[in-house]
Amino acid sequence: QVQLVESGGGLVQAGGSLRLSCAASGRTASIAAMGWFRQAPGKEREFVAILSWSGGSTNYAGSVKGRFTISSDNAKNTVYLQMNSLKPEDTAIYYCRATDFARNYWGQGTQVTVSS
Repeated sequence: QVQLVESGGGLVQAGGSLRLSCAASGRTASIAAMGWFRQAPGKEREFVAILSWSGGSTNYAGSVKGRFTISSDNAKNTVYLQMNSLKPEDTAIYYCRATDFARNYWGQGTQVTVSS
């Protein structure tokens, strides 16, 4: 089992920045990738960014490319999401996900609200 705890959400004005963190614990040696997803009110959960745990390769949703950066501190089993130039449409609950060879694990989510 892998446990995930997110932090760093909050309220920010449009154009501002936030940095989310997701700390993994438990069977972290089995993690192959970690990523961020988000869910806005009344919408489906959507992919934001993902990072390969071993090679460090990344991929982003088109809506955040160039504004968000995913990174990791493997020694701390932590993944980050630096969010710059935030827009009101980025308002959502942001979820961290870890993937191993068998399944996905999800964090509890952290609220990000961007005011116009």
